Parts: sequence; C-alpha cells; structure tokens
Amino acid sequence: MAFVISTESDVTDEARRERIFSGEVFCFPPRDSIRAFSEFAWELIEAAFRAHNPLTAHDDLPVEEYVRILGPLKTGFTHHPHSKELLRNVLVDLGADITRTYFDVPKLRAVPPASYLTAGLGYNYTPHRDTWYSSPQCQNNWWAPILGVTDKSCMAFHPEFWQRPTDNSSAEFDAYEWNRSSRRDAALYIKEDPRPHPRLSGQDPGSEVRIVGEVGSILSFSGAQLHATVPNTTGQARFSFDFRTISLDDLIAKAGPPNVDSHSTGTSVRDYLRADTYDRVPDEIVALYDRGGSTDGVLVFDPSVLEVT
Repeated sequence: MAFVISTESDVTDEARRERIFSGEVFCFPPRDSIRAFSEFAWELIEAAFRAHNPLTAHDDLPVEEYVRILGPLKTGFTHHPHSKELLRNVLVDLGADITRTYFDVPKLRAVPPASYLTAGLGYNYTPHRDTWYSSPQCQNNWWAPILGVTDKSCMAFHPEFWQRPTDNSSAEFDAYEWNRSSRRDAALYIKEDPRPHPRLSGQDPGSEVRIVGEVGSILSFSGAQLHATVPNTTGQARFSFDFRTISLDDLIAKAGPPNVDSHSTGTSVRDYLRADTYDRVPDEIVALYDRGGSTDGVLVFDPSVLEVT
C-alpha cells in the first residue's frame, strides 16, 4: 500500500488503531494537552542545563559533562509523577478509554549534532521496528517534538518495508537481558554503543519519509513501522519525547499487523501501566506474549539503578 499520512484530528481511538495497523501514520495538529507536556519537559531541560542554552550546550561542555547532565534529566522526566499525569491527559484528549489503555513511561530524547554524540544517552537509532525490541504487534508509538526539530534532525520512516521482511539482528535481542544490563549501562557509552540494539543486517532501508511537526503536535504510528533517527547535521540539539501505548482489547485479540521479521525473545508487555490506575497488565495476558526469554534476566526494569547518589 502507499504510505499514508493523516492529519485528521477527530478520528476515534479505535479507528486510529485499526488504521495504524494497516500502515497509516497520524500527525495530529497541535493540541493544548500535548503542548503542556512539551512545556513541562522543556522546564526540566532548562533546569538541568542551568546557565547553558540546552540547544547549544554541546558547544560549551565536554561530552562527558553533557552525558552527566542527560542521565538524571532523562530519568527524572520518565519517572516524574507529573509526566504520567500529562500522558494520561493526552490520552483522554485523544479519546482513548483509559480503563482499557496501558502506557509505557515516556522517554525524553536529546539528539545533539552527530559529530558530538550518537551513542548511549544520545543514541541515534538506525532503521528498526519497535517489535524487534520484544514489543507486541499491537503497540502504538507516539512521538512529539519539543524544540530543535528540523528536516535534518527529525525521525525518518522507511515505507518500502511496511510488512516486507528484512534481514535483521532481532534474534540477538532478549528483553530480560536488556533490562538486566543494557538499559542500566546507557550512560557508559559515549564514542561507541555495544548494546545489542536490533539492526538491519546489511540491507538498504530504501527510501525515507521525514515528518517535521510543530510544538504541540504528535505522531501516532504502529510499532511495526521501520523508522530511524535522522543523524543531526544542524548546529542545535533536537529535543523530543515519546511513549508507547497498548489497548487491552488489542492484546487479548492479538491484534496488530502480522509479525513478518521479529525474532526477539521475552516481552515488554510487563512494562505497561493502566492509564487510570497505573496497574500492570494482568499476568494471564502477559503470558500470551512471553516468548522464551533469559532465565537470568530481569522481567521489569528497576529505575532505581539509574539514581545518582
């Protein structure tokens, strides 16, 4: 099918999910709920960088100091109680049933110029599907710009590979081993990133589509889309945030596009929190998705290992 981008803002949550599972990408125009989330993130970013302009701090700071700032900033945003509240407000605003919708905690992304940092906390994702990271096929991805997003520092989709199998390294990815060490160790990597991120195996990702949204806008797309970080070739850092959601109904029905090439083990479904109560997905539903996985690994990541003392 052709790569379809929709800017409809009055589509129901159920219809949106069905359409992204068919390969469509939604770019919702700016909304107050998303703008509030972006503004809160920027407040935390400015506080973390203090006297430095976050967009150009890489010009003033050694990369080691930059990473020392990013660590607690990213963790603080992800696990801040207000971030969960703001995320829930976005879901309500977009018509989701928060008694049936689960979210993974939001992530803050900082992408300074590629000549400065592309590993660890500033990792530039090569073409991948989130499903290669042990995510369910019904996962919904959400991505919102904060500041510094241009066509030279955004995210790219590779539409030729929608539902087209690729050669990739997802068989080497285990969710529980990732929880045990790789998530914890991100701040250690500055020059190179040896973590087992799933990647294409010598295959060209084909054409790309770059989408640049205004502050307050948000993208919604299937976790099965092949997408990547565009290496930042501007003079400013790019800040964005993203999160993922799943519908309990979709989990039970095993909805979503067919799995064409993911061979990862374990599951990320335990990471998700119910939007109204923050309860985790019931064990009997998790069991539907728990494909193997390391017996020595960690089922649910513990953010306390990232705390700075």
